[in-house]
Amino acid sequence: MNDCKFCQTIEGERPVHVLCENESAVAFLDRNPAARGHTLVVPRAHHECLFTGDEPTVGAVFQTVQQVVRGMNRTLDPDGVSLFYTSGEIVGRVTHAHVHLLPRYADDRVHVALERGRLDDDAERLAARLRSECTVPAGE
Repeated sequence: MNDCKFCQTIEGERPVHVLCENESAVAFLDRNPAARGHTLVVPRAHHECLFTGDEPTVGAVFQTVQQVVRGMNRTLDPDGVSLFYTSGEIVGRVTHAHVHLLPRYADDRVHVALERGRLDDDAERLAARLRSECTVPAGE
């Protein structure tokens, strides 16, 4: 993926501030942070959707997420941490799967808001359908 900015970053072609890494994942400071310490955790292999990748890669990414959050808590003493992940074309310009970690403070200007609704009468049927699909092994 020569045109992927994150693949280029992982290959050392784009300078970043790496926080930690392992065989399958890398964590580095976001070049355009929404908050001080804003970090991206990415799989080394190019995946457009993290959750269609293999389980060891997903595990390595979230193990790295855990390491970074521990480091953030010790270094920055935030009031909390927001974690978010999106996939598909809605992600934006970078299609390489990535997890955002943002240290949060009561007085910060970060807005990660969801417009909320209520469960409707179809909730039980929806839950049953989702339950049945959640039990299907990966790759099927």
